[in-house]
Amino acid sequence: MKGKDLTPIKPHVRKGDFVVILAGDDKGKRGKVLRVQPRLGNLVVEGINVAKKTTKPSQKMPQGGTVEIEQPLDLSKVILLCPNCKKPSRTSSEETANGRVRVCKRCKEVVDK
Repeated sequence: MKGKDLTPIKPHVRKGDFVVILAGDDKGKRGKVLRVQPRLGNLVVEGINVAKKTTKPSQKMPQGGTVEIEQPLDLSKVILLCPNCKKPSRTSSEETANGRVRVCKRCKEVVDK
């Protein structure tokens, strides 16, 4: 990609996390993270930022037609939904016997399984 710096950004969310959307048309909605792309600084959330795409007839879809696909969102537009307190919150990281884990700043509980 010309003109875009491709240095990886350390994401604050991971695949499988639940997040709350902070900005855009889907503001306030919640969803599960399907894919994180640290080099591009974005992620894909299930059911959020959906676009319709028309497709030609193929083996998979003999009729063709429109397909709804999730578009990537910028990492800065989402915040982690804590699985313990069920509220959007920031995280910090702590060193434990098992290695580094993310900790909720609201309830001080471990976010990682």
